Amino acid sequence: MAKPNRQIAPVSGVLRPSGGRRVLLAAEPGDARQGLALQLAAIGLQVTVAGTAAEALRAAAERPDFILCDWQVGDLTAADLCRACRAGWAEDQFAYFIVIIPPTAGKRVEAALGAGADDFLMSPVVPIELAARLAAGERFLTMAGRLSEGRREMAETLARLQAIQAETEADLSAARRLQQGLLGARNARFGEVEVSLLLRPAGHVGGDLVGFFPINARRVALYAIDVSGNGVAAALLTARLAAYLSGIAGENIALRLDENDLYDARRPAEVAQIFNRLMLEEMATEAYFTMVYVDLDVMSGKGQLVQAGHPHPLLQHADGSVEVLGLGGMPIGLISGASWEEVTFQLEPGGRLFVCSDGITEAENHVGAMLAENGLIAILRTNAFLGGSPFLESLCWSVAQFTQGKRTDDISAVLIERDRILPALS
Repeated sequence: MAKPNRQIAPVSGVLRPSGGRRVLLAAEPGDARQGLALQLAAIGLQVTVAGTAAEALRAAAERPDFILCDWQVGDLTAADLCRACRAGWAEDQFAYFIVIIPPTAGKRVEAALGAGADDFLMSPVVPIELAARLAAGERFLTMAGRLSEGRREMAETLARLQAIQAETEADLSAARRLQQGLLGARNARFGEVEVSLLLRPAGHVGGDLVGFFPINARRVALYAIDVSGNGVAAALLTARLAAYLSGIAGENIALRLDENDLYDARRPAEVAQIFNRLMLEEMATEAYFTMVYVDLDVMSGKGQLVQAGHPHPLLQHADGSVEVLGLGGMPIGLISGASWEEVTFQLEPGGRLFVCSDGITEAENHVGAMLAENGLIAILRTNAFLGGSPFLESLCWSVAQFTQGKRTDDISAVLIERDRILPALS
């Protein structure tokens, strides 16, 4: 005869599951299942019962918080049911799985835990043990919920950061295009002289600047600048410096009006001094820059230059020999009242003047050795048969080979070549 049903009072003094937790009770119909259902309801759980494996799997798909399962439910063991549930759940879905083991357990405890169960109870279930297991599960579910919420917040934060990064990448790509636009033409011809420019930032934007502008019908000015630091701040300063050396006569600080109200060029040393004063007195920046500034007569090949902390310009003669020019000099923007000395040179037919940034001379190989001036001279000699943009591309390839493709600094260069004199035809 079946015993009459009675409500089971909750056990006091034990942590209870949070209100609203849902439990799936998978057990065959009978007094034991009904008694467990009453006990679970008495401690505040929402109970769903399932008497077959199919019912249990359908109910498990509804994402209960706890699953309390007899060892055998229909044609599936608790171990089978646990494996099936966990295989079908989403990554963020979790239920605390408790298996009820019969008295003759054998190896069923090991099988249940190995299948993914979290805990077990021995049958018949003692209410205080059930409450203790549920309390342990509640602590686990609370922690899992916090971790899940943390993962969700991290995912949302990551998504926001990725969106910001995408916007930043787009802005930097636009800035790169604008900075490359500061060069204007990369190649130009002035009579017998051809000028070629190279500018390759290590990142989206950089602190190198190269360019040229005509002074008059027979003279051209050329410059190579390397601002301290890198990134956006350096790029903004190069943009400002480019404005000071623009092709617009009234805005170019390197040009002045002579006694006939015609524009003429200031001497290279004076240009360096003006920039030094601007950096220290007007720009209000802690940055500084190195520079080579050249004033070249394209008809005679005679030129003057000033070197302010930039790598030495290299003058390669028609026979392939290389002459190192410049006096070193301090960078611009460090010391008030600093002065620089000029160097005079002669660019003969078939010769070329090469000016580059330290991104080339200080490029390092895998053991930390720098390319240095000697390595650069070797590249000039090896590529003596190349000129213009093909030479600059070959230079970049040689530097990349030396560094094995690793580059941490901007590279820039100015190449000035004078045509060879061809023998007259008889």
